[in-house]
Amino acid sequence: MKVSDLFVKALENEGVQYVFGVPGEENEDLLFSLEQSSIQFVPTRHEQGAAFMADVWGRITGKAGVCLATLGPGATNLLTGIADANLDKSPVVAITGQGDLDRLHNTSHQNLDVVSMFRPVTKWNTAISTPNIVPEVVRKAFKLAEMEKPGATHIELSEDVAKADTQTVDLIQPESLRRAAPDYKALDKTIELLKKARRPLIIAGNGAIRKRASKHLTELVNAFGIPVAHTFMGKGAITDTNDLSLYAIGLGFRDYVMEAVERADLILAVGYDIAEYAPEAWNPDNSNTIVHIDFEAAEVYTHYRPEVELICDISAALWKLNREMKEQKFSFETGWHSGIRNRILEDIQSYNLAEGDDFTIPGALNIIRKALPESGLLISDVGSHKMWIARNFLTCCPNGCIISNGLATMGIALPGGIAASLADPDRHIVAAMGDGGFMMNVQELETAKRLGVGCTVIVFNDNDYGLISWKQRMHTGRSTGTRISNPDFVKLAESFGIPGYRPETVRELNDVLTESIQSRELRLVEIPINPAVNSELTDKLSDYWKNNS
Repeated sequence: MKVSDLFVKALENEGVQYVFGVPGEENEDLLFSLEQSSIQFVPTRHEQGAAFMADVWGRITGKAGVCLATLGPGATNLLTGIADANLDKSPVVAITGQGDLDRLHNTSHQNLDVVSMFRPVTKWNTAISTPNIVPEVVRKAFKLAEMEKPGATHIELSEDVAKADTQTVDLIQPESLRRAAPDYKALDKTIELLKKARRPLIIAGNGAIRKRASKHLTELVNAFGIPVAHTFMGKGAITDTNDLSLYAIGLGFRDYVMEAVERADLILAVGYDIAEYAPEAWNPDNSNTIVHIDFEAAEVYTHYRPEVELICDISAALWKLNREMKEQKFSFETGWHSGIRNRILEDIQSYNLAEGDDFTIPGALNIIRKALPESGLLISDVGSHKMWIARNFLTCCPNGCIISNGLATMGIALPGGIAASLADPDRHIVAAMGDGGFMMNVQELETAKRLGVGCTVIVFNDNDYGLISWKQRMHTGRSTGTRISNPDFVKLAESFGIPGYRPETVRELNDVLTESIQSRELRLVEIPINPAVNSELTDKLSDYWKNNS
């Protein structure tokens, strides 16, 4: 058989359902092999969109998403999405084509050293130099991509190798891995620290949203009344409807949740990822006693110096802690966090819109939350809306709110919504983005329409790169270089054959959002927003801390 046929059989062996990508000359054989397989190739309108689809597929399913590009500019276009997946700890396997091996030693058409280019943004990558290594390379790429901590891997397949014949047909079957149990000495030391604590606090990160980890985390905090602050990518590790949830930590300024960090006498960092929120933001003077619970050892970091590290399967560590603490009848100060939670909830509700109000992002989010079932999914792009979604959007389950916060890449939400809809067509899905991020991958509206996905696309429009403007105003009192103009988004949606809406009153906004989300059909809703609420928040918090220091 041809190497491309063997390669696709190896993908089928891994359970791949979709390959997202842009066709090219150098991956022609692979495309025809995919056509004869059980795998659906999804042509996208840009390689970055393909990478983001694979990224969100991986985050939702736990199985590596797969994306495909040709050599040269195809590969460079793929790069940003692969870097995003790697820093966001999302399992992805990227495949790129390449010219014939006998011309790679020369300066030749579209020839770049793609393997070297991808190496810094992947866990592992390689080029297939001979046909007989295909089964090993594919199995290794998927194994490493899906192993904790997950990330991106990359395989290069040149056109001459792809069309070559091979006698190799034996595939390597995927096997479930048993993760390490907690070390008993580290566990004993953690128990001793917990015995001395009266007000422990958990910071739940990206690693805590795995299904078993979330289950055992919820059991632990409910048993002992330990409050939880989530990082942006840890949202949903325990449901925000739980009185022990303090919503999210991670804004670039002191929010109410920081009071809990400062009052706590022990921090359990569960699946915490330094890439999304630097420790100096919450531990500036190294005064916190920290227990690190994660699949990997803590990074050496000036402001993150754990007293003990439990390096093992997170769910196993939480289960073991829960059992030991119950046997020893642990108890802590209860309700110490309640005032902080009440302040957070009251603040969120203060943004409810009344008829005649200007539209704001937090006001619209409160409407979206009421319309979206607790099992639904909101995917956030990157911009000022990301801060409000992380801070205010009640999240009820792991992967109930997906935020890119490792690389924090604009343009992910629309492609992500497509992948999420393919992964679970019956789920209610909202892809929320600003006008800046939307225009970066607007072309994927055609992909969404062609695939018939059901997703509500929400565009918060302030004709500005709003997050940058917000931060500039915080620093200098003014902004520069952030103003932009936009097309008529409603007509743009309609040109793709997609219903578009631009509500003008609060009642209309409520009706449009509710009907669109509940329909589970592809719709676009443009929400013109007043961004003044951004600076008002920072001013309000600044006054709060001045009066309560």
